[in-house]
Amino acid sequence: MLNLTGKNALVTGIANNRSIAWGIAQQLHQAGANLGVTFLPDEKGRYEKKVAELVEPLQPSLFLPCDVQNEEQIESTFATVQEKWGKLDILIHCLAFANKDDLTGDFSKTSRAGFNLALEVSAYSLVQLSRAASPLMTEGGSIITLTYLGGVRVISNYNVMGVAKAALEMNVRYLAAELGPQNIRVNAISAGPIRTLASSAVGGILDMIHHVEEIAPLRRTVTQTEVGNTAAFLASDLSSGITGQVLYVDSGYAIMGM
Repeated sequence: MLNLTGKNALVTGIANNRSIAWGIAQQLHQAGANLGVTFLPDEKGRYEKKVAELVEPLQPSLFLPCDVQNEEQIESTFATVQEKWGKLDILIHCLAFANKDDLTGDFSKTSRAGFNLALEVSAYSLVQLSRAASPLMTEGGSIITLTYLGGVRVISNYNVMGVAKAALEMNVRYLAAELGPQNIRVNAISAGPIRTLASSAVGGILDMIHHVEEIAPLRRTVTQTEVGNTAAFLASDLSSGITGQVLYVDSGYAIMGM
């Protein structure tokens, strides 16, 4: 039976009730994990208020600001984890961002600044957070990130985010190799297209979802709950022999040719 009782899990990337990170947080909570949640701070505190209200039923014991473009906030986040929890067992990385203008039209028109931003927030942040988290995983641990098929194949309008996801998936492999001797596992979930705040920036996202519903073996796309169930599995001892992998949770779409 999947049981995360006694495990401390830090979840990043919850923006609203459509977020994949929200689906993951719910399933971790259901499995008994002690949750910590981070939010992206803004000057007016809108994100903090919205996320705080959303996650209240999950009773997170930590609720912390963490902008991955701010090294001091990352350090503060994990210093608080160490102070309050003593150890960390599970890190959920659900962070990705690119300028909306870089998610439509010709890929070759991606700006230098846009390219760097997408890679920094969507890929390098996994390296940053893993570096900070791994010393706290004194009893081993599980690091899980979210990727997409657009990092392996060309997807219309995914553009620079596809490059970022390709980098993210290689980060998973290199981190898995480095952290494996510490019994820390690093894996990615490649979810099918889901209508979220982040995906809404991708041109033609609804067409992508409808296409999957027509082509995927299960003739549908997936839900946040299904991705959350897979994350809970990867966070648990039931997946103790799995690391450095990309698990597809996409109703089978990735296996299809024509």
